[in-house]
Amino acid sequence: MSEMTSRQRMLTALTGGVPDRLPVTTHHVMPYFLDRYMGGISYMEFFDRFGLDAWLWTVPYKPDTAKGEYYDPNQTFIHPLDHTHRIVSDNWRIEAEELPSSDYHTVRYRFVTPRGTLTMVLQGNEHTDWVAEPLIKNKRDIDLIADFVTHPKCDVEAVNRRAEAFGERGLVRGHICYFDVYGQPGCWQDAVELVGTERLILETYDDPEWVHTLIRILQERKKTFIRSLKGARYDVLELGGGAASSTVISPRLFDEFVAPYDAELIAMAHEVGQRIVYHTCGGMMPLLERIAAMKPDAMETFTPPDMGGDVRLAEAKQRIGDRVCMIGGFDQGHYFINCTPEQTRAEVRRCFNEAGQGGGYILSPSDHFFDADPQLIAAFADEARRCVYEPKEVIA
Repeated sequence: MSEMTSRQRMLTALTGGVPDRLPVTTHHVMPYFLDRYMGGISYMEFFDRFGLDAWLWTVPYKPDTAKGEYYDPNQTFIHPLDHTHRIVSDNWRIEAEELPSSDYHTVRYRFVTPRGTLTMVLQGNEHTDWVAEPLIKNKRDIDLIADFVTHPKCDVEAVNRRAEAFGERGLVRGHICYFDVYGQPGCWQDAVELVGTERLILETYDDPEWVHTLIRILQERKKTFIRSLKGARYDVLELGGGAASSTVISPRLFDEFVAPYDAELIAMAHEVGQRIVYHTCGGMMPLLERIAAMKPDAMETFTPPDMGGDVRLAEAKQRIGDRVCMIGGFDQGHYFINCTPEQTRAEVRRCFNEAGQGGGYILSPSDHFFDADPQLIAAFADEARRCVYEPKEVIA
């Protein structure tokens, strides 16, 4: 088999085929890692440095000016990778206030509407951000969201310009829109960030119809975004999130509050010519067939037990590997730091042997990483390039 470009290789695997060799990539490349271990090189320089098959992340929004929407003039930070610029209106304004804190960067956000103001507090450090105070405190708060929240659309022209410039270096990736400031692509997962994990789970027992109402409100925003995706040159868009893993909720809750809503979004994405990867960081084994039944094109992250997940990679391949592309499975917590290159190479081979046979597999760490030894990343990438598929014998 002739050598493929990174784009050809990853796209072949993404669509269930057998590429020339094992595609090898990573999820988000964290700025903390690039600054501390790589001398501050750029995201794309990281992929080039190690010879990895690259993702181009980009999620440019476009306001619906006919509905009075516009780009948020108060947004102080535009993510350099996904280019997401918040969409606001006169009825949905976002204000930020820095709060004093001795431990973490702390910001209170106010969502100002004609009938009241919602607030949330985010904290963060050099690694990541998290919700310290959820937005939804009273059940009637969701009425303000339903009546006033903006519905961002995709800036298709911007996506296509970036895809054209990216060329054959890899695949163009985005995500289904999530709630302003902080959220997740999946419907249930987005709701978790607004309510809090424990409270939302309890409400599925105490007031399930309220939970369904909230999820439908968030789903409508996502539907607007998906309808706008027609013609956008994405290769895959992410849906889901870790809050729907089996280490957070039961399969019964998944069946009632996750699958019906996200399956509908996946079908809509397919109708406008887009592929979906369903992201689940954490437990997956009790949910494998449930996720595959939603008909995404790919699933990730296949987190191994030593990383806090539960995935048995060979079993997962046997159960759903003929239905979706599998992305992930590599234990970055133990084989990107404090081990030998030989051990890293052995982990690559384990993943290839357990999930790579027959194609339809992209090797990747199970989600992102912060601390890592560049020499081990080099071993990871080099060993993956040695995992070559043998050409099928042609029978005359």
